[in-house]
Amino acid sequence: MMLAKRIIPCLDVKNGRVVKGVNFSGLADIDDPVTLADRYSREGADELVFYDITASADGRGIFTDVLRRTAERVFIPLTVGGGISRLDDFGAALDNGADKVSVNSGALSDPSLINRAAKKYGDQCVVLSVDVKRVNGRFAVFSHGGRIDTGRNAVDWIRFGADNGAGEIVVNSMDTDGVKRGFDLELLEAAVDAVNIPVVASGGAGCIAHFIELFKNVNVDAGLGASVFHYGEVGFAELKRAMRENDIQARL
Repeated sequence: MMLAKRIIPCLDVKNGRVVKGVNFSGLADIDDPVTLADRYSREGADELVFYDITASADGRGIFTDVLRRTAERVFIPLTVGGGISRLDDFGAALDNGADKVSVNSGALSDPSLINRAAKKYGDQCVVLSVDVKRVNGRFAVFSHGGRIDTGRNAVDWIRFGADNGAGEIVVNSMDTDGVKRGFDLELLEAAVDAVNIPVVASGGAGCIAHFIELFKNVNVDAGLGASVFHYGEVGFAELKRAMRENDIQARL
């Protein structure tokens, strides 16, 4: 039996508010994160992702208060990321209600963190989030909220993460982020071909057709969106109805 494809709204949080930009910049205020998470849960989101988008750049830890208040009201899986740089950060996130912890810049600074976290907390808790942008025709990995080109090859880094205990990979295309012209199918295909663990597609969703195109063409496990949900351009019920009409398994 085919596994149902997950639909995951992403809440980028800055100073306790949900914000959204285009190509990782120009942030607009959206809503209170707990209110929005609660609404999405009731409307049919399968999971939620919270990113504290300035934690790494500001050099501080995760926002446990927002997380704890959300976990008290929302009962779908929560993934949290931003400022995860030590093993203790995984523990703090999980203790405050996260089901999974997403690591990005912290793993680039200390690649052993992926394996150590997987051994201590289980690989199902460890999500490697990778920000990717084309540089001179190759897929390059960026860190610190897309600010710094690490010089790493994205497919190699994704493969490293899977080999070292990550239970899931989130692939964020910086080229398509917030542009709403569709997911980066070429990049996602390369990521899916490289690993045998779930891959979550992020960046570029603008309408229902983009999710259908994604699931029809690339064997990703989930589609992640932000502004497309925040601005009400796509509703979860109508998206899942369209998925079923296109023979794509969706959770009811």
